[in-house]
Amino acid sequence: MAIKIKRAYERPEEDDGKRILVDRLWPRGLSKKELQFDEWCRDVAPSPELRQWFNHEPERFHVFANKYEEELNEDPSKLDCIIDFLTHIKPYKENITLLFGAKDKTYNHAVVLQKYLRDQYEQE
Repeated sequence: MAIKIKRAYERPEEDDGKRILVDRLWPRGLSKKELQFDEWCRDVAPSPELRQWFNHEPERFHVFANKYEEELNEDPSKLDCIIDFLTHIKPYKENITLLFGAKDKTYNHAVVLQKYLRDQYEQE
């Protein structure tokens, strides 16, 4: 099973597996039909305060990533949706693709979430 990330605006691919939108806000300009997603886990996104502070500024990314991981560790309900997905697909070894709307593919919360989930998955 692979945990991948992809911009919501990119076309679905066969190896995407289950497609989970992990943004709190719906991606601008996309209809639900266009997005082709399986689940929307908005609660796993960073808090509005943290997201606004980060403001997609690359020089803040390291601090943002640490604070977001703290949020994930302190609020297990943030991960309930994705953990549920992992539990259901793990026996089938199906891929998961985390969808995000940010323009920057390197400095966004999905990158942090992907690493976090990979770390958790490898611990099991």
